[in-house]
Amino acid sequence: MFYTILNQWQPFAAVFFLATFWIWEAHSPFFARQNRVRHATRNLAIAIINSLLLAVIFAGLTVLIAEATKENKMGLVYLLSISGGASVAVSFLLLDFWMYWWHRLNHQIPFLWRFHRMHHSDPNVDVTTATRFHPGEIVLSSILRLAAIPLAGIPIEAIILFDAVQLPIISFHHANISLPKTLDRALRRAIVTPFMHKVHHSRLMREANSNFSSVLSIWDRLFHSFTEKEDYREIRFGLDGFDVRDRQSIQGLLRTPLF
Repeated sequence: MFYTILNQWQPFAAVFFLATFWIWEAHSPFFARQNRVRHATRNLAIAIINSLLLAVIFAGLTVLIAEATKENKMGLVYLLSISGGASVAVSFLLLDFWMYWWHRLNHQIPFLWRFHRMHHSDPNVDVTTATRFHPGEIVLSSILRLAAIPLAGIPIEAIILFDAVQLPIISFHHANISLPKTLDRALRRAIVTPFMHKVHHSRLMREANSNFSSVLSIWDRLFHSFTEKEDYREIRFGLDGFDVRDRQSIQGLLRTPLF
């Protein structure tokens, strides 16, 4: 019952967190921004396309494959005889581990980077950037997650929980908000924070190729990809060659892999 309610409320939660951080950015921004409405309109238009893709194609398939995995006891979690709440906890960690490596591969494999760079080409990172992913990337990541579910033995409850937890955290760490450095440093011992993720969106590729974690920050420390800065106000977002208006329009964003 808990997971059913959690799943049903996710669309409302998405709007709530988006609105909350949008208002927070207006009152206490880290970087001063102009044309926030125009910027948000472009990013949210992409988000609507992706939401439709996920709802029409992948939502039902995810449930079917997860239920078949559970019924047939397939995958690592079942091989290790992990059950109940422990199976959800272990599966949550496996999903976050997968997200770390999927993100890292998007930076290392040129074909994947052609899609992922649409996310990084945003010169004004804010909470709406958390929704700005190329539909091609969404399709590829969704297909691979469908394959990962039976391999890892992930139950549908863990998927619902992970998506529900990931949603506010990625909104939080993309948001253009001001936090005391001490608070950000304390929080990043557990989760990805705004300062940590600002480095990842740096125009300098040596910084962008770091801090790949999605929810838990531990993966970057374990796999030696964690980076921080002395002065976060030095960071400049975006990608060289993608600042022109044509490449920042909705049509231009969708054509990003072709550039």
